[in-house]
Amino acid sequence: MPSKLTGTVALVTGASSGIGAATARRLAEDGASVALVARRKARLDGVAAEIEKAGGTALVVEADITDRTQAEAAVQQAVEHFGRLDTLVNNAGLMLLGPVVGADVDEWERMLAVNVQGLLHTTHAALPHLLKAAETGPRKVADIVNISSIAGRVAWNGYGVYNLTKFGVNGFTESLRQEVTQRHVRVGVLEPGGVDTELGSHNNPEIQGAMIAPFYETTEVLTPDDIADGVAYMVTRPRHASIGELWIMPTDQA
Repeated sequence: MPSKLTGTVALVTGASSGIGAATARRLAEDGASVALVARRKARLDGVAAEIEKAGGTALVVEADITDRTQAEAAVQQAVEHFGRLDTLVNNAGLMLLGPVVGADVDEWERMLAVNVQGLLHTTHAALPHLLKAAETGPRKVADIVNISSIAGRVAWNGYGVYNLTKFGVNGFTESLRQEVTQRHVRVGVLEPGGVDTELGSHNNPEIQGAMIAPFYETTEVLTPDDIADGVAYMVTRPRHASIGELWIMPTDQA
């Protein structure tokens, strides 16, 4: 029996680990062929092997999406290989915490490049193909899901520039949704409230511990698979059912 996404193609950025890898596996389980995009090819190969072992189809695309030329080439490679593109999941992200006073400005620029510029590059490159899929594809609808954060709605001390990137992602998502929704490209943002991934692994351990440890001590944090389930929920809904914003929140341990 065909699965919900049989005959469709999804492209997932940041697919070498964490939420991206879990999302790619989940969409493949629902029948989509998946283009895996990230910089770490060895890890991408591992995710692709898992998908193919489970009976799915995956394409490894090594690319740095902060480089516009590479982002465009990644989308083009996926379309040339599979012949179409129905779903874009903008997952690649970086979280660097710290106060504004004494901050490493190079880190800010790196986070802005990944969280904002990369998302813009892949979206701009993918949109013509998604619009075509919405007109001629098997489901007559296409999807963009931007993985943001609850930090796109609520600000915390020390999260300033990370907040800036995620508030920007949320605003861009809403604006784009209004632009293309009448053409059956559904655009939504998924905002996790706390996930255990590599996202913050580049932080200074002292900063990371002081800001995040109390949260982990009192909260049953989410897993990448929880977020992947949320993405699948958004893109497998009936054609006329669109989710503009989905929050996935952890629960208190008490």
